[in-house]
Amino acid sequence: MELDLSGSNIKISDDMHTWEEVNLLYNAALKQIQTKIEILNEEFQEVHRYNPIEHVKARVKGAESIVKKLKRNGYESTIENMVRYVNDIAGIRIICSFTSDIYRIAEMISSQKDIQVLTIKDYIMNPKDSGYRSYHMIVSLPVYLSDRIVNVKVEIQIRTVAMDFWASLEHKIQYKFEGKAPVHINTELYECAKMVADLDARMLSLNDEIQAIENTTAN
Repeated sequence: MELDLSGSNIKISDDMHTWEEVNLLYNAALKQIQTKIEILNEEFQEVHRYNPIEHVKARVKGAESIVKKLKRNGYESTIENMVRYVNDIAGIRIICSFTSDIYRIAEMISSQKDIQVLTIKDYIMNPKDSGYRSYHMIVSLPVYLSDRIVNVKVEIQIRTVAMDFWASLEHKIQYKFEGKAPVHINTELYECAKMVADLDARMLSLNDEIQAIENTTAN
């Protein structure tokens, strides 16, 4: 599934003029998202006695990587193009135990009133040809400065521990071979991706069975 809601009238790029401003605003947006996620996780633990989030990784993409991405997509290296066309300058990755947690977390984030979801790409229901699985969201949220409010985009990736392990290895391999890994390695990676999907499904089924037994015992 892929939803694209980026045709909204949000003005994102007009308030950023230098790399220092870009860096400040995207770091501020990441801090806000991280705080929201921590609060949601703590609330879930309090209400359900269960933590859906294993850990969180966050980063602001470096200027060199942004420039390379702009050139690769045929855009001039300007601040305006950087903010308008590069959606993953600020990125946060949420790692959970089970696939059911992924959609639960995505729903909790989407329900935040000051977050607008711009794009959703569900690579779990529709994996990439490589076998890559993850749930991606591009969101916009307001960053409150002393003299203005700036809407900033953040890419959120939500995946299981197993998906993250596979994606990390796949990234290293593609980086090493500059995106041209030997066919047999890509084939093996794809087979491993299917094993990861099967493992996630079996672990979720096992967890559901354990919870059902616990509920029966409690009653």
